[in-house]
Order: sequence, then structure tokens, then C-alpha cells
Amino acid sequence: MQTLLRNATIVDGTAPEPRGGNVLIEDGVIRDVNARMPTGDCEVIDVAGRTVMPGLIDCHVHVVASMMDLTANAQLPAATAVLRSVPILKGMLERGFTTVRDLGGAPYALAEAIAQGLTPGPRLFVCGKALSKTGGHGDGRPRYDTYDPNRWAGNFGALGRVADGVEEVRLACRQVLREGASFIKVMGNGGVASPTDPVGWLGFSVQELNAAVEEALDAKTYVAAHLYTAEGIVRAVECGVHSLEHCNLIDAAAARFAAQGGAVAVPTLVTYEALAQDGPALGLPAASVAKIETVRKAGLESLSILKEAGVTMAFGTDLLGPTHVRQCEEFAIRARVLTAQEILASATTVGAKLVGMEGRLGVVAEGAIADLLVVEGSPLEDITVLADPKKNLLLVMKEGVVHHRASI
Repeated sequence: MQTLLRNATIVDGTAPEPRGGNVLIEDGVIRDVNARMPTGDCEVIDVAGRTVMPGLIDCHVHVVASMMDLTANAQLPAATAVLRSVPILKGMLERGFTTVRDLGGAPYALAEAIAQGLTPGPRLFVCGKALSKTGGHGDGRPRYDTYDPNRWAGNFGALGRVADGVEEVRLACRQVLREGASFIKVMGNGGVASPTDPVGWLGFSVQELNAAVEEALDAKTYVAAHLYTAEGIVRAVECGVHSLEHCNLIDAAAARFAAQGGAVAVPTLVTYEALAQDGPALGLPAASVAKIETVRKAGLESLSILKEAGVTMAFGTDLLGPTHVRQCEEFAIRARVLTAQEILASATTVGAKLVGMEGRLGVVAEGAIADLLVVEGSPLEDITVLADPKKNLLLVMKEGVVHHRASI
């Protein structure tokens, strides 16, 4: 069975201007972008006046984080946690995200289940459980809890696990890689959603970071690190960390150093709006609420600093619990600083490269996987059309299968 998107205005992150075409899809792959009208068994969808673009890629999500309180999330029974992740996955796909990179929590088995069609959802790249030192961003214990920090780490809803010292870090990396991780995630600074670590704390020692990077390189992959401060970012880049998550408190010197090192930044600004506005009502602990403004107010400035330094930026959101529905607001926030083409590239071509699928995802081109969207309006003229998927997202196709379709 073939599908033809006829009279398409094609937009992707590879060119500053749209182009016309007829996009022919067969067996989940784009066969032709200038196809003639078919004569055989083919569904023809006339998309005249609409934009055809690649499926979106969110490079920082937590699909098993169904609750704002991450400690409570980790304690959920497995069956409950699995079922609570299903609507999160379905919602992401219906918002046009056909691929996501999970930065802590989701097991490889969930990626397999989606690939097997057991539940609708985006293509999923996972790191397994994120790695933290004792008292770091992945240690969810309240201050006076002296029990084993990893007692919930094996649960489906847990986002991370604790590893201390070079040998424990090395073993933990090998374990997550054996279990199917595409990359390794470490906590390089303190964080908002964890109870006992100030944001400015450094996560792992140089020796521990070096061990994680060595294990990743041996497995032909990379390390992503949760980072806020310039100090933490410089340490991570010096150790060979490739993917820099958040970066809210970066400065110009650290940004230039990251650019020189070829690192990719993944800002996640919408999550701080969600944490501040919705967090207290959704169970975010008071200790976490108190830390939000430190990183929230610096978010937009960090985009300017990263752009000025020439750091490549991918699209990320990092939302938790019921706030996953705010995923597309990230487009409108970034539009205050970045151009439409920069934002579009971050959510398509840059993301595709970061998940190891350059040329296969994030483009409308012959031979690419047929992850495609049809949208009202032109994202190259106004990227904020993507911030309102209920109004502007008319069709979502993943591997040639339509998962959402409005009246077109």
C-alpha cells in the first residue's frame, strides 16, 4: 500500500525556504518527494495549502514520570507505573513527536514494546536509569532517610540509581548498556526535583566522569549529563561528555568551550514554567519548589549565550507528571530568542543526529523513514504554529502509519 501526500509545501531543517512536491510513502519509507500521480493501489491525500514536515524529535523526556513527586513515582507498583506511562506516550505521538530520547527511567523493553506495536507512542531511545552520586540529583531520599538509596532503583517508575566511586560508576554503565541503553546519562550538577542537593553542587568527580565516558566510548556511544552551572559544564566537557542537558546557568566562556569541544546542548525551558506554575499543586515537594527560580529566570539568557557561542542545540522539554501536555509550549518559549529555522532544526535534523539516525529521521527526503506531519501554517515563517497542535496539527504519520488525522 502506498500513500501520496499531494501538492505538499515541504519544510525541514535543511533549508531556509519551503519547496513544493508530492511525497510518496511505501512500506514506511519515503520513496519519492516529486512523485507523479500513481496508477495503482495508493491513498492520495491532498495537502494543498498545508505544510508537510518531518516528525518532531524531543531529546529530553521522562516517559515513565507520571507523577511530579519522583520519589513517589519510583515507589509505584510496576503494573501501575507501566499503565500510567501509556497515555504519556500516546499524547506525545498525537502532538507530533514521532521520536523521543528518554533521559532516565524508561527501560529498553518499553522501546521494544512500542516498536512491536503493543502501545502507540514515539520511537524511543533510552539510557535506562540515570546515574547519580549519593546525595545527588538521582538520590530521591529525604534528608533523614538512611536506608539503601537503590532500594527502588529497579522499579519501572524510578528515573535513576546511585553509584559512588570509579568502580561502581563503571559497573553501572556496563549494566545499563547491557540492558539496552543507547547512551549513558549522569548527573553533573544538583537539581530541582531532588530533595537534598543544591543546584550548584557538582555531581561526579573527574575520575568518575572519565570512567563513564570511557565506558560509553568503548560501546560506541556517548554520555549525556544533567548540568546547570558553568563550572559543571566545563568539567563535563573536559571529561568528554557530549550531550549537555539544561545549561541554564552557563556563561559565555563555558559556552565557547562547549562549542570548541563539539558538544550539543539540550535546553529544556518549558519544564521550569511548569514546575513553578503547576508543581506545588501536583505534589512537588517544598524543598524542590524553593529551588525553581534559580534556574528558571536564567533560561532565556542561556539560549542567547549558547547561540552566540555557536553551540548546537537540540530540542528538549523534561516535563513531569500531568505537565507533559505542555510539551509544545517549548516552541513558543524558544521563539523569544531563536529563529524559526534554528528551532525547527533543533527538533528535526539536530535531534536525528543526536539519536544516531541522521538522514533517516528529521528530514523529508527519499530513503528517510516516513515520520511526517501535516500542519496548518508555515513553521518557517512562524514556529509558534507548532505550539498549538490541537489547532494546527492535521496529520501525524509514523513509519507510514497515520496515528492522528483531522479533516484533510
